[in-house]
Amino acid sequence: MLKLDYQFKNPALFQTAMTHTSYANEHRNSHIHHNERLEFLGDSVLGFVTAAHLMTHYPDLPEGELTKLRAAVVCESALCEIAKEIGIPQEIRLGHGEELGGGRERPSILADATEALLGAIYLDGGIEPAREFVLRFIPHKIEVALAGGAFKDYKTILQEIVQKNKQETLEYRLAGTSGPDHDKRFTMELLLNSNVFATATGRSKKEAEQLAAKKALALMGED
Repeated sequence: MLKLDYQFKNPALFQTAMTHTSYANEHRNSHIHHNERLEFLGDSVLGFVTAAHLMTHYPDLPEGELTKLRAAVVCESALCEIAKEIGIPQEIRLGHGEELGGGRERPSILADATEALLGAIYLDGGIEPAREFVLRFIPHKIEVALAGGAFKDYKTILQEIVQKNKQETLEYRLAGTSGPDHDKRFTMELLLNSNVFATATGRSKKEAEQLAAKKALALMGED
């Protein structure tokens, strides 16, 4: 049973938040919506609420440290932990192949569903219940990060190095995907000054971007 502490006025939003693309694709004739748009919204809400909390409660931290801290507490592993804590693995709707492939425990799927759930709460009830949902978990994760348990954010480290030279540009681009729906891989290219500098493959775009940034730092002698 989901430990949500929120009652949806529009239950359809919750159902959509818990619907993976694999399930929607298998039920195309039923016009079922998947959760990617809600995930997009939830990601923004999560970033905003977390940033506001950090600004208020850590007034002495410089911008660079705030950025690192926010990245550490809203990363895929942190969101996956939240998903398991509130019971999302039991609620999410998966396609047959994804189910057989262990998708119910896949970190990227659970993290995306957590963001989608937050987006659904925001649409259903506004910013206050969305803020309450985030602040049930984020303060503790900030404490863990500050105590040294933070996930290393290679993208932020690389970004800070690149920003020291205003003429340099950094971007990430999807180079391709591979594998079946239940075990898909994403290949991301890291472009430095519009040239491919590093390439990496991961189970999610975010993971691949982090791995590409880690490779770039190693090539620069920074890692």
